[in-house]
Amino acid sequence: MIAKQIKGKDFYGLLAYNQKKVELGQAVALDANIDLGSAVEMSKEFNLVRQLRPRLGKAVYHVSLNLPPDEKMNDKNFVSMGLDYLKGMGFDDNQYIIYRHDDQSHQHIHIVANRVKYSGNLVSDSKDYKRSESLVRKLEQKYGLSLLPDEPSVRRAALTQKEIEKTLRTGSAPTKSIMQHQLMEALKRSGNIEEFIYQLQSREIMPKFNISKTTGRVSGVSFSYEGIIYKGSSLGRQYSWNNIIKQIDYEQIRDSAVILQTNAAEQGDFRGIDAGKEGPGENTKQSKSTIGRAGKIVGQPTDYLGLSEKDILSPEAFNTYRNELDGPLWRRRRKKGRSR
Repeated sequence: MIAKQIKGKDFYGLLAYNQKKVELGQAVALDANIDLGSAVEMSKEFNLVRQLRPRLGKAVYHVSLNLPPDEKMNDKNFVSMGLDYLKGMGFDDNQYIIYRHDDQSHQHIHIVANRVKYSGNLVSDSKDYKRSESLVRKLEQKYGLSLLPDEPSVRRAALTQKEIEKTLRTGSAPTKSIMQHQLMEALKRSGNIEEFIYQLQSREIMPKFNISKTTGRVSGVSFSYEGIIYKGSSLGRQYSWNNIIKQIDYEQIRDSAVILQTNAAEQGDFRGIDAGKEGPGENTKQSKSTIGRAGKIVGQPTDYLGLSEKDILSPEAFNTYRNELDGPLWRRRRKKGRSR
């Protein structure tokens, strides 16, 4: 089982997202210790307790518990497991709602909780990733789920002979090994695609998503670091796009805007790269001078899921942005860039 934690500032955005899923028949509220109602009404109830800690920024706690593929759990056990997780993480006197989502191929629940207790005390987030991993292993045993391998046993792509020779020659750590470690750390600290992008950029790793022009679906991802570009799958099976989205919360329509914005920021850096034809390992033909640093993604809040209410409730942002990128201005810019 995989647990993805997010801490944010805005109860309303997260609740509106889950309530929209409920209205679409893609989610069910399984359990709560507050009155269920509209997103506005529930936000007010959460914020009444939040006022006990008026100077606290990130009072919102959101975690998704994701079962292994092909494993099932009934609602009663889902609620029991969700409560065990909350208690194990220190949420034993807190407001919460547990939602079951049915929008993915694997079963999973989302838990919204208040970090401020009814007593006014605060749930500590010290070493919460490490504590969560340890707790999840115990819950896997308690509820008869498949045990995920420990991190050291996860297979990574081995270094090539050229990479080993370069390391011996320069005395520097292999770029591939650095990227593998940084990607693993980024995934551990990310609950959704925007957090993943932020974690990568803070480590000076620039992602480029391969997007189908007809369907808008992401079919792969490449990563640039210190002038070297790797396909995700060439770094290890767990870093291919299909496996990355098993480790973070991703939805095509909801996350299309941030994906396109990231690619737009990297337009000059990956110009001329055809990731579908790129061989394993680094792309040695790409000029290092063209590799730049992505700017921050502006205009996208990161309080709950990194999305505004408009992004959550409407898929039109993707179509508008795609049309803009396919427009004559962007085509002229791309053509001009290639001619340099």
